[in-house]
Parts: sequence; C-alpha cells; structure tokens
Amino acid sequence: MSEENEYITLVKLTLAGDHEAYGTLYEKTVTDVYRTVRFLVRDAEEAEDLVQEIYIQAYQSLERYDTERAFRPWLMGVSMRQVKSYRRKKLIQFRFKQRIELINTNTGMENDFSLHLVEKLANRPLLEQVQRLSYKLQQVVTLHYLNEYTQEEVADILEIPLGTVKSRIHAALAKLRQKQRMHSEIARKVDNVNEIG
Repeated sequence: MSEENEYITLVKLTLAGDHEAYGTLYEKTVTDVYRTVRFLVRDAEEAEDLVQEIYIQAYQSLERYDTERAFRPWLMGVSMRQVKSYRRKKLIQFRFKQRIELINTNTGMENDFSLHLVEKLANRPLLEQVQRLSYKLQQVVTLHYLNEYTQEEVADILEIPLGTVKSRIHAALAKLRQKQRMHSEIARKVDNVNEIG
C-alpha cells in the first residue's frame, strides 16, 4: 500500500469513528507539520500550541476532505490557514500596543477606558470579564476593539442599526468599568485589613 493510500485509509477509519486511526495519522504527519510551523512561528511553545490547534481543526474538517486529493497537501493547507490566523492575531495585538503608545506619547493624557480595554484584551482577567458579558455585548467588543472594525462596519457585519452598536459598546464598557471598580474596592479593603493586622 502506498503512503498516500495509507493516509486515505486512516482518514476513512477516523471518519468511521476509529480514534486510534487519527492518532496514527497524527504520528505520521506531525513532524512535517511541526517543522513548517516552527519555521514560521519563532516561539517554540507557541508553535507547539498551534500544531495542536491545526490537528483539532483538521479533525473537525475531515468530513469535507475530498479523498480524491492527496492528504498531505490538504493538511498543509489547513496548517497554513491556522498559521495565517495566528499571525493576524499577533499583528493586531502589536498594532493595538503601538496605537496606545502613540496616543500616550502624543496626548500625555491618561487613556480612557476603551483604550485601556484594547491594551488589556490580551490580559487574561479582563478577557475573562469580557467573556462573562452577554453574547451580544461580546460580539461588539470583539469586533470593534479586538478586530478593529469601525462602528459602522460592526453594524454591517451584525446587520443591526448603528445606534444599537453604539449602545451595546456603551453598555459593555459600563459593565466592565463597574467590574473594575468592584475589584479595585475589594483590593483596597484587603489592603486595609492587612495594614490593620
């Protein structure tokens, strides 16, 4: 059996519910995938995480795989799309940071909360707070602050009026400010207790 036929057989077995077959497919292809990803993603730990995401995505996409095509090029296509997505996220984070630094330099003023949100979206606690918002509020925050869409573009994407986008952004920021104040108040009370004790 040729190597390509072996891949196709393993794909068919995986689709039939044989999880060991996917494990074998992983073992036979992971070296090439990792080497490619590692070349494109400098950080070894991030490359390893990305490889895991690639195999999860490939598994979820197997039903759409055309067994008439060669498997390895298809898998590399999945890999390249995941790497592209990873690089786009990194670039967005970098641009956010640059924009905030530029605003701080030019104005010398303290950021308003929306800029603080942009800077801190990579911050796990704030990200968790955003994830606790209602789905409608999460959508506008993610599109506007994380993906840098204008409010008009967010309205088009979500197919809702511009006024609704503005009110949802306002509501999301208000809720996040309130949570931030609560956390600050709790931290202050803990500090006071520690000083007394």
